[in-house]
Parts: sequence; C-alpha cells; structure tokens
Amino acid sequence: MNTLDARDLSFAYPDGTTALGGIDLTIEAGERVAILGPNGAGKSTLLSLLAGLRDPASGEVRYFGTDESADDLRDRIAHCPQTPADYLFNATVREDLEYGPAQLGIDRGTATGRIDALAAEFGLDGLLEKPPFRLSGGEQRRASLAAALAVDPELVLLDEPVADVDADHREMILDALDRRNEAGTTIVVSTPDADLVPRIADRVVLLDRTGSIVRDGQVREVLTDHESLSAVGVSPPRVTEAFVRAGFPDPPLTVEEAVDRLTQVTDDVDE
Repeated sequence: MNTLDARDLSFAYPDGTTALGGIDLTIEAGERVAILGPNGAGKSTLLSLLAGLRDPASGEVRYFGTDESADDLRDRIAHCPQTPADYLFNATVREDLEYGPAQLGIDRGTATGRIDALAAEFGLDGLLEKPPFRLSGGEQRRASLAAALAVDPELVLLDEPVADVDADHREMILDALDRRNEAGTTIVVSTPDADLVPRIADRVVLLDRTGSIVRDGQVREVLTDHESLSAVGVSPPRVTEAFVRAGFPDPPLTVEEAVDRLTQVTDDVDE
C-alpha cells in the first residue's frame, strides 16, 4: 500500500517566488526516504506540503490510499519542523509531549505510558518539568521529536532531525527512528547532508535549487552519481569522495564500509 502519493505538487510564495514545481512522489508503507538537496531547494516546504500544513498552488497529496485530508489523519501522520521551538509551546516539556495524545482523545493511562517510554528513549527524564525555552538546541530537538512520536504515527515527516545534536544523542535519535521503521513506520527525512543519508534512508529523492526532483533512487545509485550531485550543489559523502579521488571502483558510502574495503584490500595483498 502507498502511504503517500503526491501529484503535480507546486508551491509559490505571495510574491510569486516558486519554491517547488511539479513534484510527483509516491512513498510506500515502511520505506525510509531521504529528501536531499542544498539549502534553498525547498526541502522544508515540500515536507510541510506533504504534512498538509500548507496549501499547494497546484496538485494534491493522498494518504494511505484514501481521500482523507492530513487534518483528518493526525493520529497517523506526524511532522517535526526544522526549528524545534516551533513544536514546543506549552509550559513544560511534559505538557508538550501530552498535547498530541490529548488532542486525539487518547486515554490518559495510555498517553502516560507512551510519554514515560519516550522520555527514557530520548534522554528526557530529567527535563520533563522544565520549560522548553530553557532547553539547549539539542534538547529541544529531542523533545520535539518525542512530542511528534507521542501519537504513535504511521508516517513520520522530519525536517533535519539531528541538526544541533551531539554525536551520542544523534545516535540515540537515529536508533529510535530505526526501531520505529522496523515496526513498520514510514520515515521521510529532509537533509542537506549526504554523509547522513546512508544511516537514515534506503531511498533518496534529490532536489535542485528550483525545487524539482533530479534523481529518485536507491541510496548507492544516487550518492555515487557525482554528476547529478555536483549539478545541484550537494557534496557526496566525504569517504565516497576520498575513494573516488584515490581511483577506487565502487566507492564506499560510510566509514564502516571503507574500513571493510581497506581490510579486504590488505588481506588480498597479504595473500
């Protein structure tokens, strides 16, 4: 089943500036998709349109094979914006995590159990009674993600979810998303960082600065297409670029892959 179908989706600002033009995108249930592009490519605008938070200039988005709007499916769709403070508006972090379940009429016992689990999962146990504006940028990021996930959505749309997060908490967030994807949740993440893509996605949608789709394919196919990446102004993963410059065929996408490749080369030489 398709989780999301966007057809001929476009957006224009009041001054006439076009942010997106003619986007056709289908995302199947359980996919992990990265929206990759340079700053100014319209990634955040696209996610907000897919989340039903903005009205497109043209086109439509359908969810789960139904004609229902995103507003009617708030129990199945979650969106977390690039600026986490936009998602945190209550007196305490706990109240922000409670807000979504309360709006959907989820019983308090179920909601409390979810919030306690999310607080432990995202390292928020000591922050629940704090005002959100007193949190650091990374803490706000974790709190906003936990709040988005508190409704237990089937489709999650995340705008740069690990920006401003230290390495340890970055892995905490990515592990949490992995667990949900393994349970069947569809994950769509925007990022300008090609190094992050192999960790968070199996499929990449590459946008150029006009907000058009240049490539849509498996991670390895897109991240080794140096011509397309260069044309839109996105650098390939650093390890990939290093191996290409060294003349290695089929360059690795991650440091872990690179270590395995070099170990294999060393073993071959020793033999």
